[in-house]
Amino acid sequence: MVQTLTQPKTISLLVPTSIVLHVTHEQFEALAQANRDLRLERTAQGELIVNPPTGGSSGRRNRIITGQLDRWFEENEELGEAFDSSTGFKLPNGAECSPDASWVSRQRWDTLTKEQQEGIMPLCPDFVIELRSKSDNLKPLQTKMQQYLDNGTKLGWLIDPKNQRVEVYRRGQKVQILENPIELSGEDILPGFVLELRRIWQ
Repeated sequence: MVQTLTQPKTISLLVPTSIVLHVTHEQFEALAQANRDLRLERTAQGELIVNPPTGGSSGRRNRIITGQLDRWFEENEELGEAFDSSTGFKLPNGAECSPDASWVSRQRWDTLTKEQQEGIMPLCPDFVIELRSKSDNLKPLQTKMQQYLDNGTKLGWLIDPKNQRVEVYRRGQKVQILENPIELSGEDILPGFVLELRRIWQ
């Protein structure tokens, strides 16, 4: 007689925002694997953050951003690797984040093993973009951007379509606020990359 193993039944659990769930790195990886339709993140203190799927406008804007970054990457592949919002990074402080778009220099990418490249990468991106959606509070995003800088990011953009504003984060410098810019430069981190913002503001 062949014994068949049944999978445990999946149930939904609603967790009030007043309750904080803590998970280990291993538990976080298992949750991320089982819930690919959600963007899960984990703070340095082990708190689980659940980001539901974005709405149509945010999804459209994110596609515009990653599309432009990808076109630059295709012409500058020797410089590093570009990633979309589904990519996870484990920062040196233990937080696990998924920027809306990111880039890692070739030198740093090549130091990772194949296993590390295929999983949640144990490093902080050199460059990150966070796109504020309609439901996002600004303060947590600003805290997240500062966390990227503290863990090694060299350049970061927090793009706020609601206010047509961009906060530019550079290592060792004060945050620069740009009101209704038409484009952003990748500076010497992503040489030659220019992000056009006209369609982002629409």
